[in-house]
Amino acid sequence: MSHHPAYPVGLRLSGRRVIVLGGGQVAQRRLPALIAAGAELVLVSPEATPSVEAMADAGEITWERRGYRDGDLADAWYALIATSDTDANRAASAEAERHRVWCVRSDDADAATAWTPATGHSEGVTVAVLTTDARGRDPRHTAAVRDAVVEGLRDGTLVAPHHRTRTPGVALVGGGPGDPDLITVRGRRLLAEADVVIADRLGPRDLLAELPPHVEVIDAAKIPYGRFMAQEAINNALIEHARKGRSVVRLKGGDPYVFGRGMEEVQALAEAGIACTVVPGISSSISVPGAAGIPVTHRGVAHEFTVVSGHVAPDDTRSLVDWRALAALTGTLVILMGVDKIGRIAETLVAHGKSPDTPVALVQEGTTAAQRRVDATLSTVAETVRAQDVRPPAVIVIGEVVSVGAALGQPKHPE
Repeated sequence: MSHHPAYPVGLRLSGRRVIVLGGGQVAQRRLPALIAAGAELVLVSPEATPSVEAMADAGEITWERRGYRDGDLADAWYALIATSDTDANRAASAEAERHRVWCVRSDDADAATAWTPATGHSEGVTVAVLTTDARGRDPRHTAAVRDAVVEGLRDGTLVAPHHRTRTPGVALVGGGPGDPDLITVRGRRLLAEADVVIADRLGPRDLLAELPPHVEVIDAAKIPYGRFMAQEAINNALIEHARKGRSVVRLKGGDPYVFGRGMEEVQALAEAGIACTVVPGISSSISVPGAAGIPVTHRGVAHEFTVVSGHVAPDDTRSLVDWRALAALTGTLVILMGVDKIGRIAETLVAHGKSPDTPVALVQEGTTAAQRRVDATLSTVAETVRAQDVRPPAVIVIGEVVSVGAALGQPKHPE
């Protein structure tokens, strides 16, 4: 074999016949991408792994349960040779050469006419990495380069602006519970591409520190609202920046639609005719208890969990919560924004029949370096909050699941 570098190319295989010889691990890894490419796939192999068999059962590939026969590659556009029979591989490779079919061999890359690059995907881009020097081919190094590039595109550390396709508009991004690593991949990429970020106090602050210096960061709490309500002023700011042709990210804590007033912003943008994309976030209602060692559901303990806003007291006429019904449930109750109302909430639940001994945990600043867990019961929680000086933001968990992980000890948040 010569030591010329391989010539990279993207094959458009939709509707074209591709032959795969061998139904083992190599085929299992390669078939999904070939299926995604729309290839007309024929697998020739006496046996296959359960995953490959499932692809055949689903009609994604045609499986001929036999060994390789001369002539199998005659009408193929591309072939993957990956059997455990060296003689069959050699014969199939020779047939591919005769018919001018590009052919990948898993057992002997130097004898193949094509190599499979290490590939990854990020928002409309396929990254394919090939080793240029055949003598120094190291699949682990190639995969590591691929991973670094894809990760960089996804998290915004490798910024590649969309010069032609990027359109002004607003993205409502759920930033997650506080730990900057718990934002979604898409959310982090959109942040890196933003011109303007309007952030909530509860959004992950550490993410803002990573933004390039040209990005304008606006604290939503400090937008002057004059004759408007605060939320209206935020809506107006989003509209104003988007109308100036900027790419705007509205960064919220948790998930935009879990007590985040996200839909009000979506509606205001829709009325203004501005494109808006919503990126879900990890809600603190599930993640913060989890970070403190509390599962919101557990087999034999809780088959449901209910997430309730505690920002309005149970006896307030504006309350939309049926506290009587909640007291009757046997599952887990998760209360957000309820630290200052927890005494009245606990009294109400007990008054409607919940046991005063029901365990309660308060997790303050969950998933951050300042995470702190305080335990109580419904009868003691009001006093415990005062005595321990529990402050917002804190997630309150009420129910038997609070005790499930107690024997394991509370996990320490990594510094």
